[in-house]
Amino acid sequence: MRIAALISGGVDSAVAVHLLREQGHDLHLFYIRIGLDTDDGDCSAEEDIEMCRLIARRYGLPFDVVTLHQEYWDNVMEYALRTVKDGLTPNPDIMCNRVIKFGYFEQRWGKDFDLTATGHYASVIEQDGYKWLATAVDPVKDQTDFLARISYEQLSHLSFPLGSIPKKRVREIAVETNMPNAYRKDSQGICFLGKINYNDFIARHLGERQGPIIELETGRKLGTHRGYWFHTIGQRKGLGLSGGPWYVVRKNVRDNVIYVSQGYGTEKQYGTRLHIGEMQFITKDPWNGDEDPVEITFKNRHSPEFNKATMQRIGKNEYVIDSINKIQGIAPGQFGVIYDKDSRICYGSGIITGQKI
Repeated sequence: MRIAALISGGVDSAVAVHLLREQGHDLHLFYIRIGLDTDDGDCSAEEDIEMCRLIARRYGLPFDVVTLHQEYWDNVMEYALRTVKDGLTPNPDIMCNRVIKFGYFEQRWGKDFDLTATGHYASVIEQDGYKWLATAVDPVKDQTDFLARISYEQLSHLSFPLGSIPKKRVREIAVETNMPNAYRKDSQGICFLGKINYNDFIARHLGERQGPIIELETGRKLGTHRGYWFHTIGQRKGLGLSGGPWYVVRKNVRDNVIYVSQGYGTEKQYGTRLHIGEMQFITKDPWNGDEDPVEITFKNRHSPEFNKATMQRIGKNEYVIDSINKIQGIAPGQFGVIYDKDSRICYGSGIITGQKI
């Protein structure tokens, strides 16, 4: 089978290439460049590209660097900055997968191959005549939440060789096969920022505007912030307040006010109901539009834990999730990622909505 393999220079995608070669597939390696050396947000691309070249030479495979810089900034970055400015919490990684890796890349290069493979920790299974996005065997590394906005057409053309392998074993394979990046550290944080500090990046594009930090319960001013766009609901670090812990529990976008509440156990940072809009099922709606509550599990942030809940449709592409347990830091703009009750199949995702002041 002819497969386009997306590699990053990291150990995961390198081991994915190794496994696919062992299975006898005909591979062409691609590195997607989304930043240039002179632009904000380059991900130390030259070092990554050189590592990819080493992998390609080791296996005697063709390798190309493809540039989707402008497409990334016109779509993913525009979305991220617009969402932050609106006082919401974006997830650029979800949008990058949908629009860049499995959008523009597929349309221009991936379409010429039988499949596109990546080093994501996820699986594709067949059930009832359909393909479904399924979780990886390693719950800590599972990345289905980052893939929960792709389309069925995209899913049907994808392969995730690492879905059935624990991360520990992936690293062992890299060592056993003397991969040049066997001991390279996993990338951390948001890729598009590279080595740039997140707050510095936001300040560069949105500027700063000083505003008050107010204790929600008393109305007492505790300090000042540099702009509501630097903060998200549920945030604890970076507030510069003493006597904490303090959590961001509300934002007044119109007046540039951050509201906080004190204590690890403050009820203001928890909730059990999530309103979901713009719901998108990857394969299909498994409940065929049924308006009765159904049992699910879900995530509202990247985490190995799945939250048990019920979900009920209240309108077109609109749902309410009632969690069995309290959820910390429910932030409008986040994606609510929906799984079956056994946390095996990822059905899709919607955007958490909330009333802005």
